[in-house]
Amino acid sequence: MTGRFVLLLTLLVFFAAVPGILPSSAARAEADVKYSDDASDFVLLAEAVPDAILEIRYYSTYNFVGDRIDGYEQPVALLTKEAAAALKEVSDEVMAKGYRLKIYDAYRPQKAVTHFMNWALDPEDVRMKPYFYPELDKTVLFPQGYIAEHSGHSRGSTVDLTLFDMTTEKEADMGGSFDYFGELSHPDYTGITEEQYANRMLLREAMMNHGFKPLVEEWWHFTLENEPYPDTYFTFPVNSSSVK
Repeated sequence: MTGRFVLLLTLLVFFAAVPGILPSSAARAEADVKYSDDASDFVLLAEAVPDAILEIRYYSTYNFVGDRIDGYEQPVALLTKEAAAALKEVSDEVMAKGYRLKIYDAYRPQKAVTHFMNWALDPEDVRMKPYFYPELDKTVLFPQGYIAEHSGHSRGSTVDLTLFDMTTEKEADMGGSFDYFGELSHPDYTGITEEQYANRMLLREAMMNHGFKPLVEEWWHFTLENEPYPDTYFTFPVNSSSVK
């Protein structure tokens, strides 16, 4: 079963890469995807939101793949100007309550998403399974939507983040870790403590107060509701030079 599934994924990727082979409906869908390498409307998050703490997981090897992800050339975070301005308002709100924002990921180049897709094709590479998807077989990550060929992050106005408690000098306890694949990560999951749930809601409320919409499957994931590029996926790498 696993072998047939991997073969199917391999064929789909192959078909998508070879003009004239992809079925016409899928080809039209791919043709409708707009890509851009224009970073002129993006800013460095460290400059736009100086109080934010950065822990860019895809620049490190502590992520569900286990390697630094393609396209992450520096441990920096980029966002569209509009998303960064809204996030600065969020930061000001939570700072007044004794917290700082901690950023795991922001803009994600298409190259990184492709890296995730290629990783999903290798059923043998399960190095990080105990940490990020212990309850799931790797072969279900693509069909269940954990891995996809495009990501809202590549449109530049999506951010993955948590709260850092300035009193305890630790991350707020959210009852689950970033990028954990499973029901535990759903914001409304009830199998956690009242304090953990309250921390999730504190982050969620602050983000929604300033124009971000949450994702029902991930407590850490938010997208600017009025994102400036709802149909464009960007390709430039994550580094400071991209926005200079």
